[in-house]
Amino acid sequence: MNVRRLIPTTAVAGAVVLGLTALSACSTSDAADGGNGDKLKVTASFYPMQFLAEKIGGEHVAVTSLTKPGVEPHDLELTPRQIGSISESDYVLYLKGIQPAVDDAIKQSGVKNTVDAATLTTLENHGSEVSGHDHGHEGEEHADEHGHEGEEANEEHSEGDGHNHGEEGGADPHIWLDPVKYAEVAKGVGKSLEKADPDHAADYKKNTDALVAELGELNTAYETGLKDPATKTFITTHSAFGYLAERYGLTQQGIAGIDPEAEPSPARIQEIHTIAEKEKATTVFFETLASDRTAKTLAKDTGLKTGVLDPLEGITDKSQGADYIEVMESNLAALQKALGAK
Repeated sequence: MNVRRLIPTTAVAGAVVLGLTALSACSTSDAADGGNGDKLKVTASFYPMQFLAEKIGGEHVAVTSLTKPGVEPHDLELTPRQIGSISESDYVLYLKGIQPAVDDAIKQSGVKNTVDAATLTTLENHGSEVSGHDHGHEGEEHADEHGHEGEEANEEHSEGDGHNHGEEGGADPHIWLDPVKYAEVAKGVGKSLEKADPDHAADYKKNTDALVAELGELNTAYETGLKDPATKTFITTHSAFGYLAERYGLTQQGIAGIDPEAEPSPARIQEIHTIAEKEKATTVFFETLASDRTAKTLAKDTGLKTGVLDPLEGITDKSQGADYIEVMESNLAALQKALGAK
């Protein structure tokens, strides 16, 4: 297993850079617009953070993502210019542990308003097999409790960012794939933006409430759409969907753990074949930012179909949707088809 993908709780705490930072010198068009002058400069570590920053910040922020479309977030290496841009940010939001280069740069940046998205919800350990049992909504209290503590929590979790754990240890960072947890993070981000830019606090609150409502509708669509499946088991090359599986009572079977391109062992392939037969699984899912070779090989060996389940680490022209909400709706349709949900 590639340990890049699993992060200890303390490390995960910082892995999502939901930074509200636009590169001050990022483009001449911004300058021509008068654009960034009056806006909060926000830096986001990768797409799930960028989406929150843009939706909640609205017209009051200029957002730059450190991870460009099509780049695998875990493999990101920063340019000197990007490192400099973090220091010039007014606000940074990240998820510590997913991108070590980003974690290091933020730690050294000295930016006051840095928020680690993982401190705004609760993290759990997920292996390659995750059975679902709904947690309910206890996390909402957690978000209210910690939503305003981004800076303090970030400092608490700044130590202990080792990546030397195995599959059985370490917290799963993919919190954005559970609409309920993502909404908890959104609430915390909204509160931290109100604190960082009090002049526009009312707008940030309004935008946060609208986004949380939209995520609530998405959660309801998943609850309804996955209510009565023929099978509850799905197979994926990237074990990113543990929170989603747990939320909606499903079981994720990862082929090779957290790394989407790791080669599964012959024993694991046989195991997956046995599980697929027993649980009546129909589909091997792969993702848009990684090779489909492993999925196709396994599908050929086991007689299963292949399909796309997007972990939403980036949006490209190959994505099944233009933004987070649309891609999550596409994921729901793909799961309904694979699971035989009515």
